[in-house]
Amino acid sequence: MKISHLTPGEELLMNVLWRLDSAYMREIIEQYPDPKPHPNTISTFLKILVEKEFLTTQKEGRIFKYTVAIPFEDYRKYSLHIFLEEYFNNSSAELVKVLVDENLLKEEDLPQFFEMNATVIPIHEKEEDSDLTDFINHITSPKKKKKKKEKGEKKKKKNK
Repeated sequence: MKISHLTPGEELLMNVLWRLDSAYMREIIEQYPDPKPHPNTISTFLKILVEKEFLTTQKEGRIFKYTVAIPFEDYRKYSLHIFLEEYFNNSSAELVKVLVDENLLKEEDLPQFFEMNATVIPIHEKEEDSDLTDFINHITSPKKKKKKKEKGEKKKKKNK
């Protein structure tokens, strides 16, 4: 079974069918979200999805029963692989970095997926603690005002 890309309209229809698992045209139209397209449009999408082997048909009298051939989980995995290829150069590490940077994945979420004994510190926070950052902060910080010495103290230092 080869999975192919779905158009947004086909994907919307498949989402209805993934919830139903199998259904007749009447049930599909009832479950389709508003605004509902014309039944001929839905029928055309169903025909395309059968050709793409996402659905199978079973004729019962004069009507067809449509059954899901590719489970949602399989299509989701396929879509994720395509997403990684096109947007993250096949790098799951780059995807995780974006998820962490955008606060979509939190540090406390990681232990449920990985066995870790270390503390995770995002790179931007780690840089703040470095010696170079301390040096730069020291150089760029506002100058401190010098304390004015008493006249008597200046004379003592000059005499020494």
